Amino acid sequence: MKKFYSLLLILGLVVLLAACGGSGEEDAASGDAGAEGESTEESEGMIPDTLVIGFVPSQDSETIADTVEPLAERLGEELGIEVQGQVMTNYNALVEAMGANQVQVGFIPAFGYVLANEQYGVEVILKSIRYGSGTYKAQYLVRSDSGIESLADLEGKTWAYADQGSTSGYLFPANQLMQEFGYETATELQEDFFGGVVQSGGHDNSAIAVYEGDADVATTFDDVRTELEEEYPDVMEELSVLTYTNEIPNDTISVTKELDDEFVQQIKEVFLSFNEDEEMIQIMNDVYNWDAIDEATDEEYQVVKDVYQEFKDNIEL
Repeated sequence: MKKFYSLLLILGLVVLLAACGGSGEEDAASGDAGAEGESTEESEGMIPDTLVIGFVPSQDSETIADTVEPLAERLGEELGIEVQGQVMTNYNALVEAMGANQVQVGFIPAFGYVLANEQYGVEVILKSIRYGSGTYKAQYLVRSDSGIESLADLEGKTWAYADQGSTSGYLFPANQLMQEFGYETATELQEDFFGGVVQSGGHDNSAIAVYEGDADVATTFDDVRTELEEEYPDVMEELSVLTYTNEIPNDTISVTKELDDEFVQQIKEVFLSFNEDEEMIQIMNDVYNWDAIDEATDEEYQVVKDVYQEFKDNIEL
């Protein structure tokens, strides 16, 4: 009888130890799987079936979609996926499309990048090089026979700019004028300093508005007149540069935060390889006057962030 009870006791201990050991192993396995799952989720981003690249014409171009098609095709060949170019109506539309991850790669100017970065975590990876420089200035264009000789002479005049999402067309000139004449908001500047405004939709349209007498001053990138000489042969004589703004960081190629890091690196390398491809760089030049593509960091756009912060609540986008 004692042997029987001893046997039962031994069997009970075996079952108990087996249960404890099994539970520990299951917990450990479960813990390993959980940690592995979290690591994968954190390290892996999205690689879309179709990569959408967003463009906003800096000039009024009805053919931009056709112009960038070879670039999209080449990028798709290098990445091994379909790439689609999409022309947006304005800078804000591109920012919102990237925020919704409907566009994953944006050719976006400095101010648009700042908005996209602040609101949606969009990240800059590359920038344009024009005339050997990674920065440029905005210019004030007036008719040569206007009698306008200083910024003070613009009071009561009509101002033409592309749209309020444009770095050189609006943000930097507006900030400069606000500081120069003591206006606290962009709205006050437009309503109290200028006699009227024209939102032209493009830098070339702004210059043409001044050329044709529909506006007194246009703020554009430097120098939009060279893009108009074929249609307006006397534009260099008829329009004069009144002055310039401070230096502005060049346009960006930026990506949404959802994209996989390694995939973003591949995108970056393909674009940089276009520096050695005359056909691709010519497309970039035709669309945005880019002469080359270079690496970029968020820190380079701090000057734009600082300007934006000064009157961010007073810009209607």
